[in-house]
Amino acid sequence: MQGFWGKLNKPIFVLAPMADVTDAAFRRLIAKYGKPDVMWTEFVSADGLALAPEEGRRKLLIDLKYSESERPIVAQFFTSTPANMRLAAQMALNLGFDGVDINMGCPDKSVEKQGAGAALIKNPVLAREIIKAAKAGAPGLPISVKTRIGYSKPELDLWLREILKEEPAVVTVHARTRKEMSKVSARWEFVKHAVEIRDEFALRQAQDKNKQTLIFGNGDVYNLEEARKRVEETSCDGVMLGRAIFGNPFLFSEKKFADGIEGLKLRLSVLIEHIQLFEELLGEVKNFAIMKKHFKAYVRDFNGAGELRAMLMETDTAEQAEGILGDFIAGLS
Repeated sequence: MQGFWGKLNKPIFVLAPMADVTDAAFRRLIAKYGKPDVMWTEFVSADGLALAPEEGRRKLLIDLKYSESERPIVAQFFTSTPANMRLAAQMALNLGFDGVDINMGCPDKSVEKQGAGAALIKNPVLAREIIKAAKAGAPGLPISVKTRIGYSKPELDLWLREILKEEPAVVTVHARTRKEMSKVSARWEFVKHAVEIRDEFALRQAQDKNKQTLIFGNGDVYNLEEARKRVEETSCDGVMLGRAIFGNPFLFSEKKFADGIEGLKLRLSVLIEHIQLFEELLGEVKNFAIMKKHFKAYVRDFNGAGELRAMLMETDTAEQAEGILGDFIAGLS
């Protein structure tokens, strides 16, 4: 079932789920300055939601916090236990999410030790059971999958065909193997092959075109112009952008921070806004140190950037960081 996906104009450009990045504060900021077609939450442990004591579950639920401005919004989960995926999907349905995504590509060793993330590429039978469980837990919501082109080597011909048998609404293909991590350039020829596999599968199944799984590509795309070129080259239905969003809340609107003092003031003011949102929405649960990766992205390429960044990296609270940034902005002429 495609759900809301079938109502979007193609190509579809979406924001990647990134741990300790695409939290509620960051997504709300991006929704204001340059909203993508669809947003994802950070990935959340379905096992934790199912098994953690009340305090642990409360901390996980903060990752499922969202605002209406972010819609359509998809909850992403990881697990190797179908029963826990079913419970997580049911929770997403009850919380009002627009869709559920299953992470089958994360290379983190702690995730893989659980048999989840990229480890599922080696276990397509279990992967299919997890998709079925998500559908059972969230009837009426579209279920999607984010994965890679293979584990140790490209194996889309086997892996993707197995996933397609469960008819997910979307499969996002990160154009590297798990073994490659991000050490090599994304190989978009495999995204094109994924589209060919999907088309062949749909033809054999005599699928209605409106019910076919959408194929998105992901990896090494830094702006919408490049994303459109990738769509032309591969015929994929959409592109997921990730790292390009750092320090650039306008990414999906194709605007830019202006040059000169006024542009710098706006950039640093947006950073202050981000800090305030983090404190308001997440400050009671999440460590302020999470914000420091954003300091590196915003505070660069201007006179005094190094010194300002060093000061910000020494802060422990939102109030301290806001004060330093406010003083710096006030000193700009």
